[in-house]
Amino acid sequence: MTAESVKEQADRVYRFMTAGRYREWGMDIDHWDWVPGVGVISIMEYGILTRHEPAIAYVSDWVERNGEKAARKRVINSMAPFAVFPDLYRHSGNRSYDEQSSAVARWMLEEAPRTREGAFEHTVTEPASFPEQVWADTAFMAVVFLARFAGLSGDRKVAEEALAQSLVHLRLLQDDDTGVLFHGWDCGSGNHMSAARWTRANAWVALAIPEIAMNIGGLVEIPEEFRERYGRLAAGLRSYQSADGLWHTVLDRPGFYKETSGSAGIACGFLKGVRAGLLEASYLQAGARTVEGLLPFITSEGEVTSVSGGTPVMPSIEAYNTIPLIPTLYGQGLTLMLLAETASLLSGKERSERK
Repeated sequence: MTAESVKEQADRVYRFMTAGRYREWGMDIDHWDWVPGVGVISIMEYGILTRHEPAIAYVSDWVERNGEKAARKRVINSMAPFAVFPDLYRHSGNRSYDEQSSAVARWMLEEAPRTREGAFEHTVTEPASFPEQVWADTAFMAVVFLARFAGLSGDRKVAEEALAQSLVHLRLLQDDDTGVLFHGWDCGSGNHMSAARWTRANAWVALAIPEIAMNIGGLVEIPEEFRERYGRLAAGLRSYQSADGLWHTVLDRPGFYKETSGSAGIACGFLKGVRAGLLEASYLQAGARTVEGLLPFITSEGEVTSVSGGTPVMPSIEAYNTIPLIPTLYGQGLTLMLLAETASLLSGKERSERK
């Protein structure tokens, strides 16, 4: 596995994402919600890490096309696309990205609905309500933006909120016995509902925490609890990794199907965790094993297969195994982030070896 071969796979995944499959729910990139949000976040990371300027231009054009849709319904789940704004500002110097980020951060700190524990309540654009519920998804969909904006602006108050949200999500969702996370927590009933250790839920947090740490580390002190909880999460996840590098759609159900988006997100979290100084270097091997395991699930056109469709907290653990497999921007995106992170890592290693 070389940097060039991994980048070729990333290029293929990127082209599939941007080919205009707007009639498919999972691949409709031209609206403002979490699904296209994950898509453009990953495209931006791919552009930056592999120095692919057309990808960065694509994200800028996407915001120009879709930005007005952001104000139609402000909910936690639709905050995801704003995570590209700090990097777009750094890249272009366009003050509107900074100004809009500031307004969104104020909304999160002052108006976004919260549970009794202070966690952001899981709110969505669909006609559905989850009062007093905390979902793992929020760490990636909303808290990553806060951390990135804090890193850009130097706003300590925003950094403190990003840290507080990270900790409250870890405290409410982490399983004391295994270290991994449950999908959700109901603050009203005081339980984890179906108590599923769902793989993609773990992926969102595994990926978000290093990103948050890298962006706020210069503004607030990262407490030992933050590091300890993330370390236990990573160790628990590695213990469930299959020999081929993937994870089953529910971590502790080996009879359930293997799921690529969650697997890619966890592995990318491992690589970022090492880069952030939260994990030891041995996690790089676990991430590399996932890359190798994912390659057979990427078609010649660049479609990432074996991706589970949108998944709420299900009524039972068994119900997670009934979620259909469909092409999605988040499946493409989580895979693209892993490939871009891997290509960047290998490029650095190859340059070092040539010296």
